[in-house]
Amino acid sequence: MARILITGGCGFLGSHLVDELARRGEEVIVFDGGEPPPGRPAPPSVRHVTGDIRDAARLAEVLDAGVDTVYHLAAVVGVDRYLARPLDVIDINLLGTRNVLARAAETGAKVVVASTSEVFGKNPAVPWRENDDRVLGGTEVDRWCYASSKALGEHLAFAFARERGLRMAIVRYFNVYGPRQRPAFVVSRSIHRALNGKPPVVYDDGGQTRCFTYVRDAVDATITVGTGEKAVGECFNIGSSDETTVGRLSTMIAELTGTAGPVPVHTRDRLGDGYQDLRRRVPDTTKIRTTLGWRSRTDLREGLARTIRWARENPWWLALPDSGVTPGDARPERSRPPTAA
Repeated sequence: MARILITGGCGFLGSHLVDELARRGEEVIVFDGGEPPPGRPAPPSVRHVTGDIRDAARLAEVLDAGVDTVYHLAAVVGVDRYLARPLDVIDINLLGTRNVLARAAETGAKVVVASTSEVFGKNPAVPWRENDDRVLGGTEVDRWCYASSKALGEHLAFAFARERGLRMAIVRYFNVYGPRQRPAFVVSRSIHRALNGKPPVVYDDGGQTRCFTYVRDAVDATITVGTGEKAVGECFNIGSSDETTVGRLSTMIAELTGTAGPVPVHTRDRLGDGYQDLRRRVPDTTKIRTTLGWRSRTDLREGLARTIRWARENPWWLALPDSGVTPGDARPERSRPPTAA
């Protein structure tokens, strides 16, 4: 039995990772400032410790010499949050990540750092390979603080590996969705609205494309990287290869929920010219497929059906507030269209 620490293990992807590792018989420590999602009895092999990764002393209490692997998922995620809380984004994603890496280098633990497709910014040359260029907007635009902080976290991981011998790997997630995701992202919010009797919202013409990755596939990829010796020192894109328009996604959700079709909203009319959306976000997953033998296996319609079925069975989630601008709403001061992490 391995001893594993998961920072951010109470979050969406983190909680699914906890469940899968516990199912495999591993001893899991969750280090998080929040509470686990409702309706999830913790397995006996899982211990929850409340803490903030910005607190190096508190982190050191749980990241000791007995920890074999750290899955570092703690972060401020979601456009609504990193536009409203840019200081927290930078502090947690950068300073917190440094604390995790520095402590792991001291104890000898291996670290899997969770990163994001956002690091590529608005590079128009898709699909993106792991070593492709990053193209970002100006530093005065809060929208880019998340991408920048995550990229600096990657730089830190590589630097600790080269200078201090840290055994690490990086995973970059592309539009992960599934049960328990906060209704502030394009899939989760559309399902949340549909099941609450509101039509999904499609920004502009709905022609933006994404590669939506079911959470179970993302978890499987994360563990594959965490347990694979060939992954040490490497960065991997984690995502589906099925490029889908947001308009098609919304129509599919309406069909699966038996609700009304999507309602168009014009970004410029609602949000002005300040928000910079991405027309295409597509990963090149050749590296993880050829190096570790992983590929996404869940069809989008199948993953959506599973997520909708779970949502119907969990009224606590349907009662959560959604985020973003909807037709007829007054424009919130710092709101932006939702995207999937």
